Amino acid sequence: RFEDGTVSFLDIIALKHGFDVLEKLTGGMEKIKQHTFALAHYTYTVLSNLKYANGAPVVRIYSDTDFSNPDVQGPIINFNVLDENGEVLGFSQVDNMASLHNIHVRTGCFCNTGACQMHLGISNEDIQRNLQAGHVCGDNIDLVDGRPTGSVRISFGYMSSFEDAQTFLNFIIATRLSKSDAEIPFQPVTKLATESVPDEHLSFNNADKLSPIWQISDGELGNIPSETETTGSWQPPEPEAESIRAAVSETAVPVCRKGGEPITVAKIYLYPIKSCSAFEVTEWPVGNQGLLYDRNWMVVNQNGVCMTQKQEPRLCLVNPSIDLKQKIMVIQAEGMDPISVSLEDNTGKEAVICESKVCSHRVKTHDCGERIAGWFSTFLGRPCRLIRQSSDMKSKSHQKNTKGLSPATNISLSLVNEAQYLLINVASILQLKEHISARWKEPLEIEELIRRFRANIVISAPESFEEEEWAEISIGALQFQVVGPCSRCQIICIDQQSGERNKEILQSLSAARGRKTNFGIYLMNQPLHSSFSGVLSVGSQVLPVLKENTEIQPPTSSEEKCSG
Repeated sequence: RFEDGTVSFLDIIALKHGFDVLEKLTGGMEKIKQHTFALAHYTYTVLSNLKYANGAPVVRIYSDTDFSNPDVQGPIINFNVLDENGEVLGFSQVDNMASLHNIHVRTGCFCNTGACQMHLGISNEDIQRNLQAGHVCGDNIDLVDGRPTGSVRISFGYMSSFEDAQTFLNFIIATRLSKSDAEIPFQPVTKLATESVPDEHLSFNNADKLSPIWQISDGELGNIPSETETTGSWQPPEPEAESIRAAVSETAVPVCRKGGEPITVAKIYLYPIKSCSAFEVTEWPVGNQGLLYDRNWMVVNQNGVCMTQKQEPRLCLVNPSIDLKQKIMVIQAEGMDPISVSLEDNTGKEAVICESKVCSHRVKTHDCGERIAGWFSTFLGRPCRLIRQSSDMKSKSHQKNTKGLSPATNISLSLVNEAQYLLINVASILQLKEHISARWKEPLEIEELIRRFRANIVISAPESFEEEEWAEISIGALQFQVVGPCSRCQIICIDQQSGERNKEILQSLSAARGRKTNFGIYLMNQPLHSSFSGVLSVGSQVLPVLKENTEIQPPTSSEEKCSG
C-alpha cells in the first residue's frame, strides 16, 4: 500500500496536457499570477484595515511581505482572528463559522512547523507543552493556555473571482463586527485595468474567460455588500439493584449550592450509531468506553469514510434503540420498515478505516452485512454501509491524545471524536435560548435546543456555564475527569427532528459567548471504586470539584441547608 499523500507519479504524463489547457483557458501563468495576486492584495488591504470600535484590529496577518510585489508574494493570506481585547480566537471556531457561509479555509500549521513557530512565537519548549496538553498534528486543539497552535489560511486560484473575495470579507465583517463597528469609510472599488484574454487563447465556446484582473491601490478599499427520539429504561438485575442503591447512597452526599439547590442529572442520551438520532434513557449501564453501546456503530460511504450530519443531515432522522433483554438494536426511520441488528459480536469481514483527516488513528471495524447496507442506502439515497467497532478494540485501551490528559494516558474510546462523555447544563441552554429568541423570530423549544447539542449527560444546575469551572465531578459511584470544553461546529445548526439547517444557532452561540463557540464539557470516566458495574441514572446528584481543586462549599448558617 502507498503511504497517505503519495504522489500519483503515473499521472506525470498528464502534466503537459494540463499546462496546455491552462494556457488556452487563461493566457498563461503570468496572467494567473497577476489575477490571483490582485485578489490577494485587495483582501489583504481590507483585512488590514478592519478595526473594532475600540480601534483594535480584527485580524493578525502573518506575512514576510507587504503584498506589494507578486514576484515575492503568492496569492495566500495567513492570519488569526482576534477579539476586541486582542486575544486570538481558535482556528477551529473560525473554520466552523466559515463553513456556515460555504467558505472553505485551511487551518493549523500547514505542514510547516518552522514558519508556524516563527510567526506565532512558539518555542521548542512550547511545542513540548502543547504535546503534553494533547495537541497533535491535524487535531482541533487550537489554543493552549490562550496561545494559538496554528492559524487560518485562505488561497486564491485562477478560478477565484472578485466576488469570492467580497464574500469572504463580508463573512469576517458579519461575524466579527456590529453594525456600528462595520461602518468603516471604505472608498468604492475602482476597476483600474481589466486585461481580457486574447481571442486566440479562448476555448470551450469562449465561456471560460479568466475573471477581470483588479489592480487596487492601498487607498481604494471596496464596499463589502451585505450578505425523533425514543425513550427507554434499563433496569439492573434485582439482586444487584439493592447493592447499587446502597453504594450510591453511601457515595453521593448532596453538594449544597447557594440557595440550597443541588445539581442533578436531568437527562441521559446515548447515540448507538454515530451522527444518528439519540436514544433517551432514564437509567443505563456504563462500560469502559462510556455509556454501553454509545457510538459503537457508524455509517460509511462506499470509500469507507465516516458519514456525519455535516455531509448528510438526514442521518438525524434515523432512530436507533437498544433492547438489552433481546440483545438487539432496532433501527427505524419514516417510510422504512424497522430493521434490527444483533448486539452480539459480529463475525463479518473486518475493514480498516481512517477516523481522522490528518495523522489519523485507524480503527478496526466489521461490516454489518448487505441487508443493513441496503436499508441505509435506500433511505439516504446513496451507497453506504453500517459498520461496527471490532470487539478487540473494545477489550483493550488504545492511546489517544486528548485535551487535559497526558499523552501517555490510556483511554478506551468508542467511535467518538474527543472523549467518552459530553455534558451540558440546562441553565446554560436557557441562557442561550434567551439570546437566540432575541435574534430569531421563530419560537424555539428548550427540548429542541437540547437535542441539537447531542450531549450524553444533561444536568440541572442553578448557574449557567458553571460547569466550565469544574475539574472533576462525581455522579453516584462514578468519577469523571473534565478534559476540556466542546468547541461547536455546524451540526448544532441542524434541527434534529427535521434535518433542516439554520446557521443562526451557531451565530447566536458565537455572539452570546463573546464570539466563541464553546458549549458543554468533555468527560472521561475514572476507575470505579466498587466491584459492581457502574450505572448512570436520571435524578442522581452531581458533585463537582472546582479547577482550583477546591470542593464546592456548603451554604453558610443563614442559607438553606441540604438534607442527606
